[in-house]
Amino acid sequence: MTTPPGLPDALQHLRDRVASAPLGLATPGRDAAARTARSVVDQVDDYLLPRLRDLDAPLLTVVGGSTGAGKSTLVNSLLGARVTTPGVLRPTTRAPVLVCAPADRAAFAGDRVLPGLARTTGGEAGPGGLQLVVSEALPAGLALVDAPDVDSVVEANRDLAGQLLAAADLWVFVTTAARYADAVPWDLLRTAQERGTALAVVLDRVPPEAVAEVADDLAGMLRRARLDSARLFVIEERPLADGFLPDEQVAPLRGWLHALAADQEQRAAVVRQTLAGALGSLHDRVDVVVAGVAEQAAAAEALQAATDASYARARAAIDEGVGNGSLLRGEVLARWQEFVGTGEWMRSLQGHVGRLRDRVTAAFTGRSNPADDLAGALESGVELLLRAEADRAAEKTVTSWRTLPGGIALLDGRETELDGVSPSFAGASADEVRDWQGTVLELVRSEGAGKRSRARLMSWGVNGAGAVVMVAVFASTAGLSGAEVAIAGGTTAVGQRVLEAVFGDAAVRELAARARADLDARAARLLRAEQHRFDVLLEDVAPAPGADVELRSAAQALAAAHGVGA
Repeated sequence: MTTPPGLPDALQHLRDRVASAPLGLATPGRDAAARTARSVVDQVDDYLLPRLRDLDAPLLTVVGGSTGAGKSTLVNSLLGARVTTPGVLRPTTRAPVLVCAPADRAAFAGDRVLPGLARTTGGEAGPGGLQLVVSEALPAGLALVDAPDVDSVVEANRDLAGQLLAAADLWVFVTTAARYADAVPWDLLRTAQERGTALAVVLDRVPPEAVAEVADDLAGMLRRARLDSARLFVIEERPLADGFLPDEQVAPLRGWLHALAADQEQRAAVVRQTLAGALGSLHDRVDVVVAGVAEQAAAAEALQAATDASYARARAAIDEGVGNGSLLRGEVLARWQEFVGTGEWMRSLQGHVGRLRDRVTAAFTGRSNPADDLAGALESGVELLLRAEADRAAEKTVTSWRTLPGGIALLDGRETELDGVSPSFAGASADEVRDWQGTVLELVRSEGAGKRSRARLMSWGVNGAGAVVMVAVFASTAGLSGAEVAIAGGTTAVGQRVLEAVFGDAAVRELAARARADLDARAARLLRAEQHRFDVLLEDVAPAPGADVELRSAAQALAAAHGVGA
């Protein structure tokens, strides 16, 4: 028996893909996909790769079964020696015991098979370990493993039992006359059938008078489960002799196992059956993982789309709020009236001396500069708009995530932290708005750099001109009452005409457009920073694009490599 070329490499590649399958979102199919992925990786590590790399290694026979079925007593009786301790107190957490011939010790002392279990000799192994026992009673080429109960109430025992069964060349399933129809063992028997595992069934503790009836019933159940190829051994309920089953009761099973060890062809046939079945079962099992990854991708896409939509709405609302004139209400409108209606702005046109005089007067009297007051009111209004929409976007994202697969677990109790703006938002938005106002003033100053424009601008004042440009950015009549339109729209038009006299109409339109574009960019930057809080949560768990396709391709490559050697 030879290994098909390229098969171990293809299997290793698939194993690595399955091990790294992104299953971080709590989607409905995540747990099943994760369990399947773990079982595939365990079987590849524990059985498939070691067996493919050494087809002539000893036959690994795992003795498993129901709680209290007598597995340890059976193993001891087969060997005629106490190599494993029957469980008295249940449930207990037990390490498995592997028994092999002296000639095979090297095959199991290292990590060739079951690499995740640390070897212990000379005493019982602790949790996560494997007790290795060398016995002259076993022929070379055969090893026995006493596994934990497959239906143990201890989850670690059940998981380890399943892992050991997946690592077996041959599974000897032990049940009793009282429990052979239990559901949990039959789930594992069906798994063995699906994976093509070579199987023998031991029916233990059968009353002598019921042997034929019970054995026929169990044989029928095996036949209906398409497990009729399994060898069935019956052990009658007899008194133990010094802790061992009567020799005549275990002799048929012992003889069959020893015959397998002695006959290389029979042993190879068992290995081929289990190996081919395990390899063949990978396709459907990997499909479960692929479906899980695809579900993860769909969930991540939905969560990302909800986040994008919330913050896109926020950007649109800010754009609307900036352009519909609503920012020129209240405080801003009052300051605009003060700036224009008190004559401060018009007097600033009378010359540099008058402007300087007013500044000096303001410095001594404490009277504020209306242009600065207007800029301050605009600053507060813009900040409030940004805060309101960023708050709304965060709240909407949290609400959406709570209704989408994986969203609640991803929030992980951080709703209070995430359903409003971040602690740094207030400072960041204030900085951005102030910087924007500084940029507007710099635009005005740059536009007035020409000799003719500079003279007029100096007589008017950069702050006054900048205030008019800022108001022009927000001055649309949408959302304003008639009186507000007359005040805000009308006075802005006057201011804009004066600016056009200084710079020219094209330059003023360009100033306003550039100022608006700069504000839009700053608002978008603030919202991106806020959205990043959600994006980074997704980035940690979302599958990379095409992860499910790569996993499926790895499975197809394995099937092709397996088919070449078939």
